[in-house]
Amino acid sequence: MALSKRQKIWADKVDVDKFYNIDEAIKLAKELATSKFDESVELCMNLGVDPKHADQTVRAMTTLPHGTGKTLRVAVFARDEKAEEAKAAGADIVGAEDLVETIQKGEINFDKCIATPDMMALVGRLGKILGTKGMMPNPKVGTVTPDVAKAVKEQKGGSVEFRAEKAGIVHAGVGKASFDEKQLKENVVAFVQAVQRAKPAGAKGTYIEKIALTTTMGPGIKIDIESLQDAA
Repeated sequence: MALSKRQKIWADKVDVDKFYNIDEAIKLAKELATSKFDESVELCMNLGVDPKHADQTVRAMTTLPHGTGKTLRVAVFARDEKAEEAKAAGADIVGAEDLVETIQKGEINFDKCIATPDMMALVGRLGKILGTKGMMPNPKVGTVTPDVAKAVKEQKGGSVEFRAEKAGIVHAGVGKASFDEKQLKENVVAFVQAVQRAKPAGAKGTYIEKIALTTTMGPGIKIDIESLQDAA
């Protein structure tokens, strides 16, 4: 199969066998982000864990210093005073039984979901719907909390939730191609440090095995892990 014009440029620019230092990788990713839209910059990490084992699961949330560049719509399950706090903090949708009914009808007009602890019995009815979309509120990542105002501001301000998938792979958006190199580097370093802090007790041997950087339409660029440790 013939390579497209874009793929030919990638082949000339990116050495698939090379591990680039973080500065080189970011510069290259930005250079190759030539789409007409502002491409997202993503990090892919291969971890030495098997999430099938309870003591090797990796799931947490962190806030990137420069945000993700995305505008997230946040829904909050809360009542009375807490509902008002959520609205004041900038929540896009706030409700209780009415919100449950809306979601059950298939209307999911949000990207993140937060709930106060007393609402979880109600939210539990939506497990099959929200769970399959990775939107179920969870205390481990701060989305089940009495402090809904703080949670809403964090989600709006660039919080990133991450979890290791079946093969021990973690994906996360760490910015946009329009970010400057310093912003992207600080976001990448912050995210890698968050994954490091989330290392589970059952992880043996090498924990962070591989890291690659890519943009929405770009190729994967391998990163030299030591260059990230030096940048921290």
